[in-house]
Amino acid sequence: MQSEALVALVVKELDDNKAKAITQLDVRGLSNVTDFMVVATATSSRHGKALADKVWEASKEAGNIPVGIEGELVGDWVLLDLGDVVVHIMLEEVRAMYQLEKLWNMRPSN
Repeated sequence: MQSEALVALVVKELDDNKAKAITQLDVRGLSNVTDFMVVATATSSRHGKALADKVWEASKEAGNIPVGIEGELVGDWVLLDLGDVVVHIMLEEVRAMYQLEKLWNMRPSN
């Protein structure tokens, strides 16, 4: 599955399951680990776990085998590694503290 199609699938799945403030970041050229990051806010730890499960299953059903998952036991920040797309599902206060969008929106200087 191409990375653009995978990121679209992830965003749709998060939106369909009521994630808040979904942001996709193109990190090609900033990272050699992944092409895109998607950051979304969950309304509770349980919601974060459920969102992660839905994205994991949708990725598998589309033929993209997920690489790994971290944080699902606590649920305040769940990270899904889908290869070309890394998904961060965070509670609002955790997202505000780490400000991943600010970190990854920086462009290298020439």
